[in-house]
Amino acid sequence: MNHPKKERTFVILKPDTVQRGLIGETIKRFESAGLKLVAMKFTVADEDRLWKHYNKDDAWFQKKGDLSVKNRIDMGMVVDKEPIEYGKDIVRALVNFMSCCPVVMMVWEGNQAVAVVKKIVGGTEPTTSDVGTIRGDLTLDSYELSNRDERAVRNLVHCSDEVSEAEREIALWLTADEVMSYRLVSEQILYDVNLDGIKE
Repeated sequence: MNHPKKERTFVILKPDTVQRGLIGETIKRFESAGLKLVAMKFTVADEDRLWKHYNKDDAWFQKKGDLSVKNRIDMGMVVDKEPIEYGKDIVRALVNFMSCCPVVMMVWEGNQAVAVVKKIVGGTEPTTSDVGTIRGDLTLDSYELSNRDERAVRNLVHCSDEVSEAEREIALWLTADEVMSYRLVSEQILYDVNLDGIKE
């Protein structure tokens, strides 16, 4: 098992981050926390890999579809197909959004990187995401608006939920030689036990 300081997580800066000129602001927040950038790729995501990335099965589609049907009825919208198709529409909308223009894919490394990035990014629903998080501070979209418009929520950043998911996503989008191993000088103040050699 790797040392916790070597934990890695996968991040995608979504099309709304790119189009709104928020790439630098977003990266700055991860760097300010002490995380180390070990991979970055600017690319247009292909649809086939996006479906693999979201990695949903029929049970997930059915569950989300049932909820979508309930929401549509509550909002006075027409229900004109089976619930499972509404569930699949969620991923269809995500794939359409995520492939509409370039995105920035990154791998960040550091102590409990998955949890740290999730904390910085904030909850997936922008209107209830905490102030101080990327989503809480920088976007005003909501599930309600995206549902009414039948599109993906524009919440700026994708980040892995757990270490195993990060490993799967990194392997899906990046080759091993695209992920760097190197030392940052700042790692000494973050991780060295005795801080030997700081004084001159």
